Amino acid sequence: QVQLVESGGGLVQAGGSLRLSCTASGLTFSRGAMGWFRQAPGKEREFVAAITWSMGLTYYADSVKGRFTISRDNAKNTVSLQMNSLKPEDAAVYYCAATATRSFGLRVGSNYEYWGQGTQVTVSS
Repeated sequence: QVQLVESGGGLVQAGGSLRLSCTASGLTFSRGAMGWFRQAPGKEREFVAAITWSMGLTYYADSVKGRFTISRDNAKNTVSLQMNSLKPEDAAVYYCAATATRSFGLRVGSNYEYWGQGTQVTVSS
């Protein structure tokens, strides 16, 4: 059974930084990708960032480009999201997602087979 476990959420002041991590168990990814999505209260889930396992290609939402960095550690089956210069509008529950097969269409949540339980990020102004 594949499980994704997120960690690293919390409360931070605007302008601060947080680092989220997601570790996958039950499957070793040699292809496919992992991504981060977020959902704020009353809003739809939105894509944040994604990275392919084999080539390490990265994709970002325009709203986080230049502030967030996604990276992977293939040996540990872990993906991290370094979030800098956080804004109040970044506050949301952040979800890790994984696909064992796709390396395209990574901005679309329905293209991922596995999801974590989510971790809360709160940004105070």
